[in-house]
Amino acid sequence: MSPVAPLAGRAWLFGDDIDTDVMAPGLYFKAPLEEMARHCLEAVDPAFAASVRPGDIIVAGRRFGVGSAREQAAMVLVQLGVGAVLAQSFGRIFYRNALNFGLPALFFPAAGEILAGQQLEVEPVAGLVRNLDTGREYRVNGIPAHLMDMVAAGGLVPFLRQRLSRPPAEQA
Repeated sequence: MSPVAPLAGRAWLFGDDIDTDVMAPGLYFKAPLEEMARHCLEAVDPAFAASVRPGDIIVAGRRFGVGSAREQAAMVLVQLGVGAVLAQSFGRIFYRNALNFGLPALFFPAAGEILAGQQLEVEPVAGLVRNLDTGREYRVNGIPAHLMDMVAAGGLVPFLRQRLSRPPAEQA
């Protein structure tokens, strides 16, 4: 595995039970991904999609990504440039979709200690979250190196393409 640079960005706070239907509204399913992304999370924060910057980090409560199994929920967050999602817990299908589309997702029990707009730094493999505004460091379970290889490649499909394009001796 190649070293992964720390991820850094502003914290965007969301509560419990943020549903995939709110992240990727069904009304925009036939629209291009860019259009759907403009409506991401608008039901809970109308300014989010227009204000989020590349690298920003979502910090959420319990069951982030609960609801229907729509992969677009992870895809729109990637489209918007979200750097990582830290949550107390995740909907299990959303969690796997996030990793499959190249979005680091870490279980973060201390989500309630973060304030909106604080600058965070995340080392996903080491399992370290730093609040750069307060100096506080949090240890969490990191993303296993083999999964982070996939995330760093941009998700499952790009990872497999890269791997299968190598000579057979290098594919292991």
